Amino acid sequence: MVNLTTISPDFIFGVIIPLLVIAMALAFVRLYRGPHLLDRVIALDTMIVIGIGIIGAHAIATGITALLDIAMIFALLGFLGTVAFATFVERRWSDGNPTD
Repeated sequence: MVNLTTISPDFIFGVIIPLLVIAMALAFVRLYRGPHLLDRVIALDTMIVIGIGIIGAHAIATGITALLDIAMIFALLGFLGTVAFATFVERRWSDGNPTD
């Protein structure tokens, strides 16, 4: 098991967070380009997960544990958003209107 106190903040701020920011930019491109509503929702969900990763990495690097509470709130909001969208799509499909 990795001891999180042995991970250098320089490594987190120099490697991990920039990689997560690149992943966020790629997810934003998918959000912008679509082409379908489902693609955009998956991209938004991916951006939420990457944001949680950025917050978690920052919390590990700085030792600010309150950031982990914020990450948990983001995770809950992301889950609720996904459930709400799934309900929306299910109702739309049952009415005969696809989400394209």
